[in-house]
Amino acid sequence: MSYATTADGVRLYYETSGTGLPIVFVHEFGGDHRSWEPQMRYFARRYQCITFGARGYPPSDVPTDVERYGQAIAADDIAAVMDALKLERAHIVGLSMGGFATLHFGLRHAKRALSLTIAGAGYGAEKEHEEYFRGVSHEVARQFELQGAELFAKTYSLGASRVQFQNKDARGWQEFATWLGEHDAVGSANTMRGVQARRPSIYDLEGELGAMAVPSLVVVGDEDDHCLQPGIFLKKTIPACGLSVMPKTGHTLNLEEPAAFNALLAEFFAQVEAGQWKPRDPRAIPSQIMKTA
Repeated sequence: MSYATTADGVRLYYETSGTGLPIVFVHEFGGDHRSWEPQMRYFARRYQCITFGARGYPPSDVPTDVERYGQAIAADDIAAVMDALKLERAHIVGLSMGGFATLHFGLRHAKRALSLTIAGAGYGAEKEHEEYFRGVSHEVARQFELQGAELFAKTYSLGASRVQFQNKDARGWQEFATWLGEHDAVGSANTMRGVQARRPSIYDLEGELGAMAVPSLVVVGDEDDHCLQPGIFLKKTIPACGLSVMPKTGHTLNLEEPAAFNALLAEFFAQVEAGQWKPRDPRAIPSQIMKTA
């Protein structure tokens, strides 16, 4: 088993496959390092693919102090995994919680990112729902502690943006739900309190995001309601950013629609590597409807 060690001494479990330019996959709250298997198998044919467990997700360490969890820490943990593998730069791909970590990696470690794929990132970002989201996050943490992961996974895995996965692919969804039930309750609770409930809204980062030059792709499902408007905001704010909305799709994008997701990433990586994923043409003025002179 391979581990990276962070600056504060936490060991992060990681796996690698393939050779070539590196891709680091960063999992969501409800997933773990296993959640990227369809991408690991597909992209390892021509890339070096890395998947790792966030702190709090065995076989990575599970710190018991909530202060050892946070949004900046999550972004820096990606860099720690890259350091362990002696990777100077990589494509960074994250979903949901991992999408936020990917976004913050771009803000904190821009020179180390070949590109950023920010998928399903939006929960808690909408200003009108900010306090509600924080309260729900604390309640989710409490239920993990009260019920344990195996029992509470039966509730959490059936959220409003998860049932699309269940309806399309019952076997795949069941595997997701089973793995969720194997998570560490302390790690899940601390992640909810330390990362999810405390992270800043992306709307409060507009200035920083507007100055971030990393080629970026935002991906959302059209039935992942609380990610749609934040996704449009990111598209409009990050200079070299594309937006893809996947139809009839919920939150667990990479597992729910693996072929479409892989195809999106493959095209994005090819454009970036060719130097063709550029900032928006300044002639494309958002306020203009038709040119008359």
